[in-house]
Amino acid sequence: MSKQVVTIRDVVSGESLASAEKQVGVRLFEGAWYFDPAAVNLEHLVVTDRTYICPYKGTCYWIDLEAPGHQAQNVAFTYFQVHEGYEFIKDKIAFYAGQHEATVEEQGSNFDRVITRSWQE
Repeated sequence: MSKQVVTIRDVVSGESLASAEKQVGVRLFEGAWYFDPAAVNLEHLVVTDRTYICPYKGTCYWIDLEAPGHQAQNVAFTYFQVHEGYEFIKDKIAFYAGQHEATVEEQGSNFDRVITRSWQE
């Protein structure tokens, strides 16, 4: 059986921001891929002091993309402290599934990845 890999890329540069095997280093939950921090390239990602308080999960901190030549706000998010029952997302770095302003999700077997949605056609 081949491994299913999820990769999040910067739409402008094509650079991989996060990549992991499904259910091993990344998990889909409520429309977002939650990656283990070790699976995320933090070179151009900056955790901000901007927050959103989810009444169920806890306080979310937004993560911005600051790459050479372009920036984008809120491309990812993380929870440093979570409410009871949501411990599995604590300290994970989450990206929304699919295509968004600055990121695109790719899925595939091993290294044969296929873009699932794209708005730049």
